[in-house]
Amino acid sequence: MTYTKTEHSWMFYDWAESAFSIIVTTAIFPIYYSSAAELSGVSTGNSTAYLGYTISIFTLIIAVLSPLLGTMADVKGFKKKFFFTFFALGVLGTLSLAFIPDTSWLVLLIGYAVASIGMAGSNVFYDGFLVDITKPERMNRVSSRGFSLGYIGSSIPFSISIGIILLSQNGVLPFSTISATRFAFILTALWWTVFSLPMLKNVHQIHGIERQPKLVKHSFKRLFSTFRQLKQYRAAFLFLIAYMFYIDGVGTIISMSTAYGTDLGLQATDLLIVLFVVQIVAAPFAILYGRLADRFPGKTMIYVAIVVYIGVCTYAFFMSTLVDFWILAMLIATSQGGIQALSRAYFGRIIPNHKANEFFGLYDIFGRFASIIGPTMVATITQLTGKSNYGVFSLILLFFIGFFILTKVPEEDTTTAVDELSSII
Repeated sequence: MTYTKTEHSWMFYDWAESAFSIIVTTAIFPIYYSSAAELSGVSTGNSTAYLGYTISIFTLIIAVLSPLLGTMADVKGFKKKFFFTFFALGVLGTLSLAFIPDTSWLVLLIGYAVASIGMAGSNVFYDGFLVDITKPERMNRVSSRGFSLGYIGSSIPFSISIGIILLSQNGVLPFSTISATRFAFILTALWWTVFSLPMLKNVHQIHGIERQPKLVKHSFKRLFSTFRQLKQYRAAFLFLIAYMFYIDGVGTIISMSTAYGTDLGLQATDLLIVLFVVQIVAAPFAILYGRLADRFPGKTMIYVAIVVYIGVCTYAFFMSTLVDFWILAMLIATSQGGIQALSRAYFGRIIPNHKANEFFGLYDIFGRFASIIGPTMVATITQLTGKSNYGVFSLILLFFIGFFILTKVPEEDTTTAVDELSSII
């Protein structure tokens, strides 16, 4: 399959911004922040709690703003402007992390929140551009290839950063581990900026509505109207409910994998190596999912990914060794990118093009509020049983619910009532 210049430019934003996801969100920043908090005399429990509060706050901000901003960005000529604003906010927030003193843990959290809001906000509009850059029948391949490029792209600055940090720790390089970590943040910001240039230059809004007087007021009216009329978009609405459940399970496994590995006795270096290998393995599997979705319905491949995750939860219940953790990580790598890419593509095909950003704003809300249920389940059951594998196993319920509701999503019908929802929940 040959991709157009516009499709390539759009896909490379996954390559660009995914460096933030692995270096800042998942791997290096949490360790750096914990060290900074400890230097300031903050206990481990409190520093973790403050990080959790920060994540909750910026997640709530994005969840609340996304639908309104998406509605405003559906106006012709506005989508690129909103995208650039959040992209710039994310890059500058990431860059700031390199210049904040390592003892200023609170300022570090503020910088992290600003960068995360920028990254999450830009992704709302980036996803919304999917309907502008390709045809519905090509969305599976394009979306999957974007995720694949993201895994490959993120592994390059991640491996460079980890290499420099390890060399500085062992005294091979003539600067401190703190300086090496700051370099990782600078590298992330530069990587994000340089590889976003094709997106900024070549991707343009095609679908949209004409601008109305009193834009903000009109956008609020359109947003409330969409909420009231959401029942008319039966496929989109039911899919969002199913997505909320199964993506919660996916996100929880991703976000808590490091903690789970620590419970099994993995050292920080081992965890970073596992994360790196997962990035490498996930890339070709994301492409594979996209190709298989051309032969089989996209929804069928989402079913396959959910079944894999049900297997992951089951295997986690019996897991007890480091080898088990590696096996589990590789299972996750086979479907992590595929389920996210095909979900994005499937949703893009069943929503009205002229309301793409508005609907992807809702998509973002359901995805972000989903991050509440899973971690709470894992934490509660782990505390009650004293075993984290019981907590991970509990996520199987989310995947079963998501699978079941997904079976009720009509293939093409986006305009009928949603009365059936009450009978299946």
